[in-house]
Amino acid sequence: MRLWKSLYVNALENALNAVPNVNGVLLAYNTNIDAIKYLDKEDLEKRITEIGKEKVFEMVEKPPEKISSLEELFAGILRSIKLGKAMEWFVESEGVRKYLREWGWDELRIGGQAGIMANLLGGVYRIPTIVHVPQNPKLQAELFVDGPIYVPVFEGNELKLVHPKDAIAEEEELIHYIYEFPRGFQVFEIQSPRENRFIANADDYNARVYMRKEFRESFEKIAKNVELAIISGLQVLKEYYPDGTTYKDVLDRVESHLTILNRYNVKSHFEFAYTANRRVREALIELLPKFTSVGLNEVELASIMEIIGDEELAKEVLEGHIFSVIDAMNVLMDETGIERIHFHTYGYYLALTQYRGEEVRDALLFASLAAAAKAMKGNLERIEQIRDALSVPTNERAIVLEEELEKEFTEFENGLIDMSDRQLAFVPTKIVASPKSTVGIGDTISSSAFVSEFGMRKR
Repeated sequence: MRLWKSLYVNALENALNAVPNVNGVLLAYNTNIDAIKYLDKEDLEKRITEIGKEKVFEMVEKPPEKISSLEELFAGILRSIKLGKAMEWFVESEGVRKYLREWGWDELRIGGQAGIMANLLGGVYRIPTIVHVPQNPKLQAELFVDGPIYVPVFEGNELKLVHPKDAIAEEEELIHYIYEFPRGFQVFEIQSPRENRFIANADDYNARVYMRKEFRESFEKIAKNVELAIISGLQVLKEYYPDGTTYKDVLDRVESHLTILNRYNVKSHFEFAYTANRRVREALIELLPKFTSVGLNEVELASIMEIIGDEELAKEVLEGHIFSVIDAMNVLMDETGIERIHFHTYGYYLALTQYRGEEVRDALLFASLAAAAKAMKGNLERIEQIRDALSVPTNERAIVLEEELEKEFTEFENGLIDMSDRQLAFVPTKIVASPKSTVGIGDTISSSAFVSEFGMRKR
């Protein structure tokens, strides 16, 4: 553990010195409003009893994975609590949307992977950041913090970059209602094995990956202002939409954006969230060779292995076998040729790269500290606050995994494994026992690792 303590300290200093080297990041496409409510046992039990406990519990076992009634809303919440897993279901009913608004929230934050990363990279790390906002009503614009955060707008025929607070429009409020619960939270006879959240998504724009006119018409001008791009929000795509468009129409536009980014040598990262639709998932995997990097967890990696055709490997990845995870990462790199794969799970991170360097490991360590600091504080305001996470314990269970890796790989030193034509970086993470919030931690991990590694490699 002493080794990791010194590696964490050194990585933090390296990252803090390197982050200012990043001259610009583009974030697309999903930004929304997160309305966060911390679940209360008595309130939740009362509401479920009022609408009919028996029917709700039936749906917990046979989940609809959408919300068109209050029974489905509470079934989703209970299922998420029971499994201790993050879940997100789309709210189809206007009546349920009205109920959610009246139920209220404890706090509002900027949401969507792009929005969350914008407040971190621009507001905390002070990296010039351009973010896509499908809509920018006053309620959302005011959730962006001060700092070098920009949205592209047309003034006449001229494209300008302004802070979201200077681009408020009379547009629809895109709200994701997030119901947080701690480890051990109990409602009726259901108890959560770990802290997590259920999201009731009442947002029609991000649900179809709507792209603003500025991005559709002036993407090349936007791309000239950045060195890095992080793409997210594509996991919600459906095969068909009522207006006759399909997921292919959206991905064709994404591909055209990637072609422009690659032309200007902008390094791009794709944050791969779980995609239920198999055809959409296949199309996203086909798009991966256009990216520099991809970030995913065990559920997402397993879902890719299912598409590639290795059901047994997918099962082993879900069961948490680290060597199966490494095998799957290698398979994915073989299939796509992507340069960097960042795997994050509870307790440890891995990065498989087609290049070598301690910067890869240091970026993962910095990301772990950033995630721990966010979990401790609920929200980060200054980059110096990340230093406080050095006091958070390092996951001791991951040290057992480290010992297994040392036995398997002879070329293993300080978390780095030389795999002849590739490098694998392994780090045990910091674990916050009672996090203030889990929202946005995954986005914090992926974006912090990607931008800090680029900044360190640039020096």
